[in-house]
Amino acid sequence: MAQSFFQVYYFSPNPIKKTTIFGFQFQTKRKLLNTLNMTHLKPGDKAPDFNTVDELGNSLKLSDFAGKKLILFSYPKAMTPGCTNEACNLRDHYKELTEKGFTIVGISADDSKKQQRFKDKYEFPFPLIPDTEKDILKAYGIWGPKKLYGREYDGIHRTTFVIDEQGVIEKVFTKVKTKEHAEQILAEYE
Repeated sequence: MAQSFFQVYYFSPNPIKKTTIFGFQFQTKRKLLNTLNMTHLKPGDKAPDFNTVDELGNSLKLSDFAGKKLILFSYPKAMTPGCTNEACNLRDHYKELTEKGFTIVGISADDSKKQQRFKDKYEFPFPLIPDTEKDILKAYGIWGPKKLYGREYDGIHRTTFVIDEQGVIEKVFTKVKTKEHAEQILAEYE
């Protein structure tokens, strides 16, 4: 237990070296950040419940999707190129995905106005969750430390969960191909 505590709070400047102090082995800061890039949830885990609203203020709960396969995809920021590519790819394959029994919901930390503009501009047929408080993002383990151009900050890790009809996580996609995401999902179900 003590070792985990120190691993979280000790940061070494060397990204490869493991340091031992008082018999405890510590990870470096960069190594620790790399381990935090992915969700703690895995296939077989019960999906964290949520009770929220979509971009229009309509109620959305995980239980609303009981009996259906839910694709819950997270994206860092509406209207940005990668996020737009990902959401548009799912939109373009919406009919094919729904015919295979999937329902789609997107989530980001953007507010409802931005989510509404995003949905209207690209005519998405699925709801978008504005999780400005980041409660759902944190519950799914997709909000946390990121690094870009040497700058560290907290943000959303682009991740997609496929949740089965009973609310159990079936698939987790952490290496999302934004321009081919629907194909990525469908390939797992052929």
